[in-house]
Amino acid sequence: MFEGERVQSVRDLADLRASVGALRADGARVALVPTMGALHAGHMALIAAARRTGAKVVASIFVNPKQFAANEDLSRYPRREATDAQMLTEAGCDLLWLPGVETMYPAAFATTVSVSGVSEPFDGAARPGHFDGVATVVLKLLNQVRPNLALFGEKDWQQLQVVRRMVVDLDIAVEIVGVPTEREDDGLALSSRNVYLDPGERARAVALPRALGEAAAAIGRGEAIEPALAHARAALIAAGFAVDYLALADAETLGEPQHGRPRRLLAAARIGTTRLIDNLAVE
Repeated sequence: MFEGERVQSVRDLADLRASVGALRADGARVALVPTMGALHAGHMALIAAARRTGAKVVASIFVNPKQFAANEDLSRYPRREATDAQMLTEAGCDLLWLPGVETMYPAAFATTVSVSGVSEPFDGAARPGHFDGVATVVLKLLNQVRPNLALFGEKDWQQLQVVRRMVVDLDIAVEIVGVPTEREDDGLALSSRNVYLDPGERARAVALPRALGEAAAAIGRGEAIEPALAHARAALIAAGFAVDYLALADAETLGEPQHGRPRRLLAAARIGTTRLIDNLAVE
């Protein structure tokens, strides 16, 4: 893009399809990076990963009301469209899709996508209806953009597995790509919710990746699982966290870990009013 230009932005579905069609005109593949805005380096890593595939990159920004539980403040979620658009411009994004609620959920909208099994434990139990909202909006975005591939961050590991399960079950012709979690220098996973942390909470928040790292290393060495998890929970509580869950699960199904299959250590915990999630592979 030329200096001073901003990424092309569209808000109308007909304009979106025309613009995506133009991106495909020379036979290019299209990659979709769905976001809720409040972009940070983690999102930029998704854009960079998409660009490395050689595809034209479409990013979407939509703060999805259907994935907020009744006790969660939708209005509090940070919105900064101009800053986000500038970041996408600098990252080399080709198109920005900015649908409104009336486009995503028009009057009389009556369909919900539910992915059972993988959506039920962990955040599914803690945030009833959350993954129905995720699956519904992701399916809509895939149908609107019709990408060849779509990229999601591994920080939201359960979300990634829900999307993968939905795509397989519904025969959707798209490749789902997981991109490793981007972290601060001290290990804290980048998240739009980190802006809610005050300085004291931010300093203590590093206990989350540290506790997970120690537990994953211990389990990987063959130490007993429950004592390793108990030690991690105690470390989080000592740092001022209230632990929603901390568990070892099958990396794909999120059920009980099975011998010989990939495993994932997942956690969600609150410090102050901010709920943080993180996960690590267990070798």
